[in-house]
Amino acid sequence: MKPYLQLFDFSKKINYKTEILAGLTVAMTMIPESLSFAILAGFPPLTGLYAAFIMGLVTAVLGGRPGLVSGGAGATVIVLIALMKTQGIEYVFAAVALAGVIQIIVGLFKLGKFVRLVPQPVMFGFVNGLAVIIFMSQLEQFKTLVNGRVEWLSGNPLYIMLALVLLTVAIVIILPKITKAIPSSLVAIIVVFLIVLCFGIDTKLVKHIASVNGGFPPFHIPKVPLNLDMLKIIFPYSLIMAGVGLTEGLLTLNLVDEITETKGDRNRESIAQGIANIANGFFTGMGGCPMIAQTLVNLSAGARARLSGIIAALTILVIILVGAPVIDRVPMAALVGVMMMVAIGTFEWMSFKVINKMPSQDIIIGILVAVITVWLHNLALAVLIGVIISALVFAWESSKRIRATKHIDASGVKTYEIFGPLFFGSIANFNELFDVAHDPQHIVIDFKHSRVFDMSGIDALNKLTERYRLVGKKLQLKHLSNDCKRLLKNADQIIEVNIIEDPTYRVATEK
Repeated sequence: MKPYLQLFDFSKKINYKTEILAGLTVAMTMIPESLSFAILAGFPPLTGLYAAFIMGLVTAVLGGRPGLVSGGAGATVIVLIALMKTQGIEYVFAAVALAGVIQIIVGLFKLGKFVRLVPQPVMFGFVNGLAVIIFMSQLEQFKTLVNGRVEWLSGNPLYIMLALVLLTVAIVIILPKITKAIPSSLVAIIVVFLIVLCFGIDTKLVKHIASVNGGFPPFHIPKVPLNLDMLKIIFPYSLIMAGVGLTEGLLTLNLVDEITETKGDRNRESIAQGIANIANGFFTGMGGCPMIAQTLVNLSAGARARLSGIIAALTILVIILVGAPVIDRVPMAALVGVMMMVAIGTFEWMSFKVINKMPSQDIIIGILVAVITVWLHNLALAVLIGVIISALVFAWESSKRIRATKHIDASGVKTYEIFGPLFFGSIANFNELFDVAHDPQHIVIDFKHSRVFDMSGIDALNKLTERYRLVGKKLQLKHLSNDCKRLLKNADQIIEVNIIEDPTYRVATEK
């Protein structure tokens, strides 16, 4: 069967009980988060649940790897808040659909591979920052509305909330030591639900955020004018949303790869995200992307196949259609406790163990990415800044590695044997290697252990040739790899260097 038609791998055994229970647990943790972000952005509450259902189902079936859970994620929704306030919900639906188109283009052109450029310190910072965000966002449930003002809980409501959260945390920690037959998160939610229901405890419930009662996602063409002005309005939002979704999604995919020791397909995941977001735009969903917290809940429950994601999505749909009266009564304390444990599990505690073994610049980059993630809640920007700084640090360190050994043969020819890369950052050090005034009449630069990487390096060679020519001396280049020669040939209109052809030599970089 062709790879793009092979949605499921039937050669692998599936633990149906584990997958179903994990899916139910994921659905329970996804519902309040999707509702919260929808309300935060000013969307109708059901747009959050519709997004959780559509994203979850489409990406579970078509996505780049089993075990990854997608839904109405806050990282992408936050991008659309300004558009909602200025243009309204119809423009949001159009922007979500356009973001999906952009994500499909990224997948088709196989641009997902560029996520490999994200260094490990940036990954540490991204994951740790996200863990802090997940944990801090749960503190919002310890607030309430009093006379139109948001205030912290106090007195008995606070003590009840704390007690239920601690009970949830205790169950999540202790139960796996007794049995792993049932996901501890699901057991914790059920136990706290039954305690609150049986003893009539007055505490915050899911229905206090918003009701989850509704129908099947309706097909709806966004009511926006089909013209260039509309496109100018939504395109920046769509582009940022697509970038944020892909960044968070592909980094989450990398994290799942590490946990499961398997390999996902980045480009397939990008296409699946795009299809899901287009569906969101035409079925009144607020859009979304892979959700690292719910993914970790899924993996910690033992899920490793696509079935858990499908079960989670279908559970959300069933709850929207018929299960609202039950879900409305689930205590928020139980969900808060589960998400807090997810945050603790998400945090890369290993980063503290290796911090004294890491270079100082990597420590600074990791901390900076975490701070930006927590402060701005902009995962894409945090990762982008981390990658840029890492690249600049690498360029700086590489620029200091260029050096040369020198010798003069019996015929009086002086050879400079270059070590290290020649590129924009190393040009200054490269020029200092040569003694133009005191060198003999014939000079050879041997690139056996070096490479010319960019136009700045080519320009440096041209200027060096000119310096030797002005004093009547001959400069030749030796042992250039084919790609270096190709660079020089492409620039033959602006430079003039003398290359010694060496047809019998093969450098390691050549195929």
